[in-house]
Amino acid sequence: MTTSLRSTLDFLLYDWLQAESLTARERFADHSRETFDAVMDTCERIAREKYAPFNRTVDVQEPHFDGEKVILPQCTYDARQAYADSGMLSAAQDYELGGMQLPYVVESAAGSFFGCASISIGSNLLTTGNANAILVHGTPMQQQVFAANEFNGRWAGTMCLSEPQAGSSLSDITTRAEADGEGFEADPLGPRYRLRGNKMWISSGDHELTENIVHLVLAKIPGPDGKLVPGVKGISLFIVPKKLVDTEGKLTGERNDVALAGLNHKLGWRGTTNTLLNFGEGKYPVRAEQGGGLDGRGAGAIGYLVGKPGEGLKCMFHMMNEARIAIGMAATMLGLAGYYASLDYAKTRLQGRPVGEGGKDASSPQVRLIEHADVKRMLLAQKSYSEGALALNLYCAKLVDEGRTGSPEAAAQAKLLLEVLTPIAKSWPSEFCLEANSLAIQIHGGYGYTRDFPVEQYWRDNRLNMIHEGTHGIQAADLLGRKVIMQGGAGLQLLARTIEATIAQARQRPELAPYADQLAQALQDVSAATQAAWSTGNPNEALANAVPYMQAFGHMVLAWMWLDVACKVLAQDATLSIAANAGRMGAARYFYHYELPKIGAWLRVVGTRDATCMAMAEEAF
Repeated sequence: MTTSLRSTLDFLLYDWLQAESLTARERFADHSRETFDAVMDTCERIAREKYAPFNRTVDVQEPHFDGEKVILPQCTYDARQAYADSGMLSAAQDYELGGMQLPYVVESAAGSFFGCASISIGSNLLTTGNANAILVHGTPMQQQVFAANEFNGRWAGTMCLSEPQAGSSLSDITTRAEADGEGFEADPLGPRYRLRGNKMWISSGDHELTENIVHLVLAKIPGPDGKLVPGVKGISLFIVPKKLVDTEGKLTGERNDVALAGLNHKLGWRGTTNTLLNFGEGKYPVRAEQGGGLDGRGAGAIGYLVGKPGEGLKCMFHMMNEARIAIGMAATMLGLAGYYASLDYAKTRLQGRPVGEGGKDASSPQVRLIEHADVKRMLLAQKSYSEGALALNLYCAKLVDEGRTGSPEAAAQAKLLLEVLTPIAKSWPSEFCLEANSLAIQIHGGYGYTRDFPVEQYWRDNRLNMIHEGTHGIQAADLLGRKVIMQGGAGLQLLARTIEATIAQARQRPELAPYADQLAQALQDVSAATQAAWSTGNPNEALANAVPYMQAFGHMVLAWMWLDVACKVLAQDATLSIAANAGRMGAARYFYHYELPKIGAWLRVVGTRDATCMAMAEEAF
């Protein structure tokens, strides 16, 4: 597994994306290909030794609550400690924060080894995203106390958005945050509030892996009339530590009023705890003198305001956008893990005989699965989905670096392009790498449906990725309802120009010219469907088929990725003498022959604003 993955990463990172050129920038000047490779080597080794051997262990030994604490298998502690010790939690951060100032694209590539080895053994992405949100929106004291201790591995972080009655509808949350008496604004850790409410679907919401957990919680500050402000404008963001701390980051010895209400028992990702949390229910009442002015016990969990009141969603979205790209990478690596497993199986499993005259002779030897055309079709589909998705996610990671360190004009363009691509980077891998996992099961036949082989777990683990960090439908509505029309369509126009540059390059090679023409037509069709969807100005009509739109849009983007990769492959190895390059070209051909033509049906219902689904009467179901 790791040999194939490393070869693919090296090609995409160095040959295609030219990541080594980033070392010419001041922020990355201390780095070189050698330091990048050293990070890759370390992560590959830890993933091989601490993650991969225990992927099944954490699946069958689910977290459980003994009434006092959450119990996890020892391998989870060992893996988490090895990850923290590696410095990857703060890999992209400033030296002053103990970071490596590593390019985000290199951090993403190195982190992919863990996703391929065991996605559920530990969810570290939330800790990094949590700390990054505090770095951007928190006070210097909050950064020093909370973010720094997450980056160094002492503490873990979560994001607490959803509630049992609200789900993804954040405007309907009811968790309250009330000022903690007189002088609440003077607390050195930030304006101090008391929170009361319930949160659900909180990954890593309770565990003993670290000495503390830093919850980032969305809650509403009531108005002068004591009522919560309707909608998202009333939402604020708060740091709510599991255990209370002082201004030096030391535990005070007192537990905050954050209680585990229960564990969710999931289809996949079983190694990561997923929780229901109660804030301020009184199970761990905080003394009034500890928190400030409220009298009595059980008055609420102590939380510190991050940013300005009413801007919580804006602050949290900094974390959510990072998380969405990370979820796309997680889905991608599960797709690749299944592809590698089914490829190995297909190379060794004897099954059937060739079609034709020889196939009628039962006494002739059986052939390996990989010699059957339909098995090759399923392998090519997995390869085109997973390696294409990996290219997309690394491309987006490179845009993050460009947005942070490029010239003002280049940075602005990178940020705009990333805005448009983020829904695709999250949603496309979560749908089509899940399909890759389904094909991996199919190649294994009946064995794939058993727990004797890993592919059924890959599918179960991957099924979550279409749901969390913004469901598929939410991503589609964001893409068609906001991203492609914002700033008068500037983001879509920029994407079109970027794709057209690849098309022009590909047309210079006769073998790629037909694919360039095909992609140009797809780009034109997507643009026309976008205009047609909004031609009446009615959001209900425009968004009724947002998911088919996103599927078509995503296929266009992936076709662009493959054409750009193909240009690089042929520039390096025109005769395809290297097997890996021949494989990349085969996957690109497959995508253009079998996948890109599908967008016509998707765009047809978008462009005609087909009302079949929207108009279906409830009683007709």
